[in-house]
Amino acid sequence: MPSNAGTTRLVIVESPAKAKTISGYLGPGYVVEASFGHVRDLPRNAADVPAKYKGEPWARLGVDVDNGFHALYVVSPDRKQQISKLSKLAKEVDEILLATDEDREGEAIAWHLVETLKPKVPVKRMVFHEITKPAIQAAVANPREIDRDLVDAQEARRILDRLYGYEVSPVLWKKVMPKLSAGRVQSVATRIVVERERQRMAFRTAEYWDILATLAVQNAGEGPRTFNATLIALNGDRIATGKDFEPTTGRVRPGAGVVHLDESGARGLAARLDGRPFTVTRVEEKPYRRRPYAPFITSTLQQEAARKLRFSSQQTMRTAQRLYENGYITYMRTDSVNLSETAIAAARRQIVELYGERSVPPEPRRYTGKVKNAQEAHEAIRPAGDNFRTPGDVAKELSAEEFKLYELIWRRTIASQMTDAVGSSVSVRIRALSSTGEEVDFGATGKTITDPGFLRAYVESSDDENAEAEDAERRLPTLVKDQPLTAEELAAQGHHTQPPARYTEASLVKALEELGIGRPSTYASIMQTIQDRGYVFKRGQAMIPSFLAFAVIGLMERHYPRLIDYDFTASMENELDEIAGGDHAAVDFLTSFYFGSTNGTGDQAIAHAGGLKKLVTENLSEIDARSVNSIPLFTDDEGREVVVRVGRYGPYLERRVPGEEAAPPAEGEEGGAHGDRAPIPEGLAPDELTPEKVHELFLGGGGERKLGDDPATGEPILLKSGRFGPYVSSGERRSSLLRSQSPDTLTLDQALQLLSLPRLIGTDPEGNEVVANNGRYGPYVKRGDEFRSLDSEEKMFTVTLDEALALLAAPKTRQRRAAAPPLRELGVDPLTEKPLVIKDGRFGPYVTDGETNASLRRGQTPEALTIEEASEMLAEKRAKGPAPRKKAAAKKAPAKKTAAKSTAAKKTAAATKSTGARKATTAKAAPAKKAAPRKATTATE
Repeated sequence: MPSNAGTTRLVIVESPAKAKTISGYLGPGYVVEASFGHVRDLPRNAADVPAKYKGEPWARLGVDVDNGFHALYVVSPDRKQQISKLSKLAKEVDEILLATDEDREGEAIAWHLVETLKPKVPVKRMVFHEITKPAIQAAVANPREIDRDLVDAQEARRILDRLYGYEVSPVLWKKVMPKLSAGRVQSVATRIVVERERQRMAFRTAEYWDILATLAVQNAGEGPRTFNATLIALNGDRIATGKDFEPTTGRVRPGAGVVHLDESGARGLAARLDGRPFTVTRVEEKPYRRRPYAPFITSTLQQEAARKLRFSSQQTMRTAQRLYENGYITYMRTDSVNLSETAIAAARRQIVELYGERSVPPEPRRYTGKVKNAQEAHEAIRPAGDNFRTPGDVAKELSAEEFKLYELIWRRTIASQMTDAVGSSVSVRIRALSSTGEEVDFGATGKTITDPGFLRAYVESSDDENAEAEDAERRLPTLVKDQPLTAEELAAQGHHTQPPARYTEASLVKALEELGIGRPSTYASIMQTIQDRGYVFKRGQAMIPSFLAFAVIGLMERHYPRLIDYDFTASMENELDEIAGGDHAAVDFLTSFYFGSTNGTGDQAIAHAGGLKKLVTENLSEIDARSVNSIPLFTDDEGREVVVRVGRYGPYLERRVPGEEAAPPAEGEEGGAHGDRAPIPEGLAPDELTPEKVHELFLGGGGERKLGDDPATGEPILLKSGRFGPYVSSGERRSSLLRSQSPDTLTLDQALQLLSLPRLIGTDPEGNEVVANNGRYGPYVKRGDEFRSLDSEEKMFTVTLDEALALLAAPKTRQRRAAAPPLRELGVDPLTEKPLVIKDGRFGPYVTDGETNASLRRGQTPEALTIEEASEMLAEKRAKGPAPRKKAAAKKAPAKKTAAKSTAAKKTAAATKSTGARKATTAKAAPAKKAAPRKATTATE
């Protein structure tokens, strides 16, 4: 698309991939360049604060709370080079078009670019929801001004998160553990996961029984001859099912009015029904109709990608970002289920082509969003363009990950405009009299789909993997009232009630969405943050809270309950929406939240408490760190309280008689087996700390186990588990287990062998001791300061003196391994124009340009890493500079010279003087290097 004659325009987007795609749609006269995301932010730490502000009392926050919450923004170190490039380009063009993303965050980035570049030419905002040629041309032809209300809302959100994180996190550092963080949304998300685990810990299982009957129809026509029916009532009273039991006691709920069958009762009833006639007492048939699902929004895309593709939220959003930037899908951060008229037309055309005209309803379908606090007026996520490309059309252009996600989006979009699935559902009641006259009722249901409609294209998955798919049929024989049936089998079935399922990333995103907490742009980062902070870990898809999370949430519930209240957190989202709509001022909202002013907007409970600042400082001394870090479990059979304590080296168990103060652990033993303490194995879920498991940890598992007595000393030999893993001890001796050994199978002989280390092999001809031992880098032999590695752990116990001396006599050799080929070649860095590759290192995969290395972050994989992400990681690493070297410990000067040394020194000095060695000078001491300022630890929102 040509620009005005003689006019040159600079189009600034967020990523190089986006820039490359868009530049192909614009003609000469357009320069398309990337900002690489955010260009300015609040200072990350003290080093980022400009010198003229360092003395200000608000500098640590980066926000002048006493002057209208003015934010101190600094250009990110890794963006300075790109800003210089953009500044130069801005001076060479006639107009600037800011084409950052269309959400609030994108609006704020556009504003930051103007504030940073300070251009002298006209600046316009260019918005689009898909990167296709028509969409880009329309955006260029219809620019607008920057929406300052959206910017204010995003800025208020950023400041709010900074105030929350920087004021609450230090409380956690002082009372729980250093380097922890609190955040407006992450703390609430963590609370949700912790509350579910508490429910699981309090859960008591219950057993209940019923009967499954296999019933046969005589002279059946079409359809099956047999079907299954389940016992539902006995003498008119309903048979108990899982919902009838209290989850915390395992007992039938009071007033439930049900019959609770145990195993003997169910088996006895089945025996009394054997050979008895069964009769159909009721048949109800109803029409079945299922409407299609709405097109994807950000949260539902993450949920379905997790269920169907096993993608994490981060993985889904990274892949969707690539699809969007390369023009395959519309913008992927949205909470709108709307489709444009052109998209609806494209979907309907494609449905006719693929499934026939009968699959298209007479009128287009319109959807209404159900998201609480939904605020974006964008389209749903759909294939880009006015004519959708089928998965087959794009298969060769996409990676496997991209293809799977594109197909998911395409199917959901197409299905949303198809006809309903229709059929019929049948409910049947059957009765029999037992041999002792009991009236017994069974029930069965069936479903038949006569026209699958949208189910041809898409079937939604469930968080319950055992749930029946919606397109599954359950066909029953044709049955009528009073029809006789024969029982071919009567099987008593036992069931156990199940605790509430743990959250997955998908179901946690859904819970946050239903509560109105968070926004489409934040869900993926919140899922990652709570894992990176050690509050949650994953086992398969399940999200399990750590005991650290229990301590943090316990502190906040007791002392700052409003800050993690669901309604309060959602109300803040409402306030931000009102700021975005121009209905409220950001300063009033922030003032109310931080200082407690009740004149403006903001939560009144926080306001009347004096605001956040007063809340977190006034009662700090009242928070008992020991109480916060103790999570009660139960009282054991001997009346001892069993608690989990969160210590410096991890969580551990402690038990004590009520009223007795536990002795403090010895130095270095916190979290190890010490007195009435036992470590908790890594990866053990809180709800797995049952009384049986706790007993095992204290006596036979990771706590302490006696293997026998040392025949030489008579002292007991104990197997223990400590901070660095399992070890054996006897008296003052201790030794770690070998890599090949397991605590479960360790024998007394093996323990004695371990305690023999370091093993004296013998002495060399000069009288020096030669020993074998195990170290950080494996087994070795040693003489004085000389070391040589052994090729196996077993050799420590068998190597002879001659073999050891031969090893020590041989020169040290360091065999260089051939360089392994890179895991993946990414291409040329858009910032430095150096080739980027991913390699496998000692500590995992890393990306490098040959000079700078950056380890892949948690959740990133070599296959999924984009060149833009790699470039950003390396830029951040370069901005930090080389890691400071550790100072060598200063050597202590000897207290006194010995007489012999003093005499020798005098003789040497005299000899030097007599030979005229005047050139010999004492080397000047090098000036001490100035210590680099320590980076301030910061809280992450």
